[in-house]
Amino acid sequence: MTWFAAFHWGWLAAALLLGFGMGWIAVVQHGHGVSKVTRRWLAVLAVLLVAVALGRVLPGRPGYWLDLGLALFAAYLIGCAVGSWLRDRVVSSHAPSR
Repeated sequence: MTWFAAFHWGWLAAALLLGFGMGWIAVVQHGHGVSKVTRRWLAVLAVLLVAVALGRVLPGRPGYWLDLGLALFAAYLIGCAVGSWLRDRVVSSHAPSR
């Protein structure tokens, strides 16, 4: 895994920064989000993909691309969480007191 992260550090950093930017922007827009049914299907899909990756069910190049995609997606989600959290801290600290 160290080699994987060292080889793809640029892409992982780009996914993290892109997620940070999207997390920073997404706090300003309050959309409806996805329905509970869609959320459950997405959670099941994510669990299945992680299980396939951890179980090494997909050999060779497709397995490598699955691992890379999951790592990039995880970096993106971490960036989104940090960006949203920091934006909330900045906006709430500069909010006028009543």
